[in-house]
Amino acid sequence: MRFSFENNVLDADLRELTCAGVAVPLQPQVFDLLLYLVAQRARVVSKDDLISQIWSDRIVSDSALNSRINAARKALGDDGATQRLIKTIPRKGFRFVADVREEAAASPVPAEPATVRPRAAADRPAIAVLAFENMSGDPAQDYFGDGISEDILTALSRQRWFMVIARNSSFTYKGRPVHIRQIAEELGVRYIVEGSVRKADNRVRITAQLNDATTGSHLWAERYDRDLVDVFAVQDEITNAIAAAIEPQIHAAENFRSHRKPPASLDAWDLLMRALSHYWRVTRQDHEIAKALLERAIAIDPNYGQALSVLAVNHMFGVHLGWTELAAAAPAAEAAALAAVRCDHEDAWAHAALGSVYFSTRRLADALSEFEQALALNPNFSLAQGYCALVLSYAGRPKESFAAAQRAIRLSPRDPSLGIYYGIAGYARFTERQYDEAIALAREAIRHRGDLTGAYRVLAVSAGMTGDGALAEMALGELRRTQPGISLHWIATQLPWASDADREHYLEGFRRAGLR
Repeated sequence: MRFSFENNVLDADLRELTCAGVAVPLQPQVFDLLLYLVAQRARVVSKDDLISQIWSDRIVSDSALNSRINAARKALGDDGATQRLIKTIPRKGFRFVADVREEAAASPVPAEPATVRPRAAADRPAIAVLAFENMSGDPAQDYFGDGISEDILTALSRQRWFMVIARNSSFTYKGRPVHIRQIAEELGVRYIVEGSVRKADNRVRITAQLNDATTGSHLWAERYDRDLVDVFAVQDEITNAIAAAIEPQIHAAENFRSHRKPPASLDAWDLLMRALSHYWRVTRQDHEIAKALLERAIAIDPNYGQALSVLAVNHMFGVHLGWTELAAAAPAAEAAALAAVRCDHEDAWAHAALGSVYFSTRRLADALSEFEQALALNPNFSLAQGYCALVLSYAGRPKESFAAAQRAIRLSPRDPSLGIYYGIAGYARFTERQYDEAIALAREAIRHRGDLTGAYRVLAVSAGMTGDGALAEMALGELRRTQPGISLHWIATQLPWASDADREHYLEGFRRAGLR
């Protein structure tokens, strides 16, 4: 639908607001809020309505809600004093009060099916989840294995990186001895998840494995033994663990596959997989290589949401680690993140990308909202969980930050970014002045990633505050190796603290460590 009022057009299908024919930039959540107010203009919309519809019933502060209302007003040339279009009804809520003309958006003419060529990015792999085999010998227990399989299928469907075959197709092989290569050919998939469930008394053993159907090899396998105190809790825990483990394994396999192709035949998906492998290495050189590969992928397919998302995250990660200047990187990163959200506003990576931009540009409330949206779309998204922890730490909420970082670590113990999550947990403990634990967590982060700039920062400031001169000197030396331009001025001006006291605490740690 298109809604016209005054000199504005709000297009729900294009997710675009224009004024006098010129596009008005809007954060995705602000667009959703404005669209909801316009669509519900016949009534007063309460705060609870907005929280339910826009924030999916998550806890939201009044300041966060008011900031979105103010942003919507500003986009329309309205304000809280005038309330020409969006009116606040005291103690009741908000109402859109302009005269609105409503019309159906023009439908595009369908293309001939025979001539349609898939986008380059649509070559992403497909995966099938087979019904888990019941090894208990009791047909009445089939429901448990089927439930695990269905939940894994649902969880994987939230990850927009690959296509997931529907249950009605993948479950047709239940109880049939069919080779995975035949299943792959019939379903058109590269990867197959299969497993088994064995229940005995109050214990359950679940095995799962991810197979590359083209080679017949096992990419990943795991066994889970649990007490069945709460059947649904066990089912949820194991589903989350399996779903979180599978995504990085497929990325690694697809990166290996892309490196077997000649450079001239690389498509956008291949370039994205190569870029991800460099992004996860967390070095300055790999940061630049990832950026170049992502730009090539977007040149092939300008509407490739995943490539746009990773490009934005890569830009802002480089800013946080001191590899690139905020002023130079932020505009390109924000443009890429907003484009990713426009491509698919239900893609968790797109919201995480936008959240990373808001974080580095000191819009912490907006950043937190985007990461929460990413986690609402995909609760198994460990990167969003880790970034959410980072925002909470800079927002002065270290206890919540530490808990979020621990969730990221538990969620994906084989994650390529695991060292980063330990570093974030360490910074949260530093903020709480638990310096010994911060040092231990920073060391663990460095054990996973020897070039991790953020972990060396935490190690240096914690050692500085404890008076361990030898450790502080070592940490500072490694930090200068990974971030040659580190200085007190850079720290004071480039990192986005909400609290001056937290900034001064961090700077004091560096001063005691010997940084000038």
